Parts: sequence; C-alpha cells; structure tokens
Amino acid sequence: MAGHSKWSTIKRKKAKVDAQRGKIFTRLAKEIIAAARQGGADPEGNASLKAAIMRAKEANIPNDNIMRAIQKGAGNTDGANYEELTYEGYGPGGVAVMLEAMTDNRNRTAGEIRYIFSKNGGSLGETGCVAWMFEEKGIIVVEKENNNLDEDEVMLAAIDAGAEDFNTEDDIYEIVCVPADLQTIREAMEGAGVQIASAELAMEPQTTVSLEGEKAQQMMRLTEMLEDHDDVQNVYANFEIEE
Repeated sequence: MAGHSKWSTIKRKKAKVDAQRGKIFTRLAKEIIAAARQGGADPEGNASLKAAIMRAKEANIPNDNIMRAIQKGAGNTDGANYEELTYEGYGPGGVAVMLEAMTDNRNRTAGEIRYIFSKNGGSLGETGCVAWMFEEKGIIVVEKENNNLDEDEVMLAAIDAGAEDFNTEDDIYEIVCVPADLQTIREAMEGAGVQIASAELAMEPQTTVSLEGEKAQQMMRLTEMLEDHDDVQNVYANFEIEE
C-alpha cells in the first residue's frame, strides 16, 4: 500500500461513507466555501469551485446545500469564517506527512493535530519541513469494473487528452497530469467513453519510505486518525507498505 496513493485514501473513505456521511458533507461544503471566497461564486470562472461542486455532486450532496455553501463563501450569508491551513510533520520511520485542513479555530486544530502525531509515533514539524518532497499533480482514477474499455483504450484516451503518466493497479487505472490540465483531460476522457471515478489535485511524493512491522501499523493508525479529524481535508504521505 502506498501512502501517496489517492485511490487508497478514496477506498478507505468510501468504506466509511454511511457512518460518516455528515462529516463528508461538511468537508466538501468547506471546500466549496473556501473556493467561492477565494475565486468568486461563478464556477465557470473559478476552476477550484467548479471542481469542488463536481466532487459534492459525486457525493450526492443536494443542490440546495451546494448553493448555500457557495453563498456563504461569497459572503452573502452569515457563517463560520473558515481558514485554509497546511500542516507538515513526520510519521514513524521518518515518513513525510502533509495535510490540508480548513478550520475556524487554528489554535484548537493545531493542538489536536499535534496530539495525533505524538500519539502515533510522529511529530508535527515547521512549515516547509517536508513540502519540498512533494509536487502537486492532477490524479484521475478509473475503476476497471465500471468500464467496458480495455487498458489500451483507456491509456490511449489518456495520452490523447494530454496525460503525463498512466499507472495500472489491481482494480483501477491512475492517470497523472499537470494540475492545470485536470478538468480538460477529465472532460476529454469522458467524451471518449471513459467513466471517471474521481478527478482531484493531490500532492505526490518524489521519494518513498518503506515500512514494516510496528512502524507500519503506527503509520496506518496515524493516517486514519488524521483522515478522521473533522478539520482535515486531505492527508499525503510518502510511505510504502506491503499488502
């Protein structure tokens, strides 16, 4: 299992959808609010907002909820003033960890994140301590079972659309691209008949650390606790663990 595998994170989150549907709705609403605040309420002129709305619709969030979140972000209604933050630190075995959060109380969130790191054999670091190990990429995931196309057809569609890389795992294809091309490539592949499971921006590590035994177990607990925190939107790490 790769710590940087976006699909691994997505599958873990999907497994907890029923139990945590409220949390998922809240996280996606925060994304919409922040995107609307930064780039305006028009998704056609705000790529971040357009992508956040698409993720919300994929999670079956009602349109009324989406519109309320947009209005909050645009400053048309009262609500919490969410702040986007990035935390960096180290997990067991020197694993580099980055996480993106949205909070209306940065002091509370920082204290809780620091506690989670220390409880699981890690430590919260200073800004910039591990960011240089990651690079932002667009990641498109295609589930094999939901597509009638074979690997060569999906790969060709991705290459024709301008993808940088194409990877195959047990049950999915992963397409990597430049962040600015994410939406264009997604639309081109859908136009070619490919069903997209997810299309998101992610921080990809440039190197990885192999873990086993107790350190691997600690790292998995750390990742899960961070992902479960209400203020955490995304977790990225550079560990590799054998299945």
